[in-house]
Amino acid sequence: MEEISFFYELEHFKIDNEDPVKNWILIVISSHRAEHGALNFIFVSDDQLLELNRKYLSHDYYTDILTFPAGEGESVSGDIYISIDRVGENASDLNLSFLDELHRVMIHGVLHLIGFDDHGEKAQEMRQIEDHALSLRNF
Repeated sequence: MEEISFFYELEHFKIDNEDPVKNWILIVISSHRAEHGALNFIFVSDDQLLELNRKYLSHDYYTDILTFPAGEGESVSGDIYISIDRVGENASDLNLSFLDELHRVMIHGVLHLIGFDDHGEKAQEMRQIEDHALSLRNF
């Protein structure tokens, strides 16, 4: 079985207890009848994510997440880059806790790897799927 790994590019951020978060992600993946593969969550700054956005997508703007699928296999695998700066700002703007917004962004990336889309009319459906995934947390 492939692993879920967390990588921290920032000195001031680390998830305190990773195991419950990893277990929750596995529950969400299996709830969509998908098989999980290697998932890497890389937590970075706004500037680091902006550089990736410019380099790989030719987008010159800040975002909270970039998701890069790994291969064409059947499993949910890939690298998920998350801007901790952007998550914090969004949480504040939306009057949410930092962890609730972080978990939403994390699962958003996983849902993209499962095959869900959030463009146009699909955005509302994606939000509902995220809400359901967040309800599956038991920590």
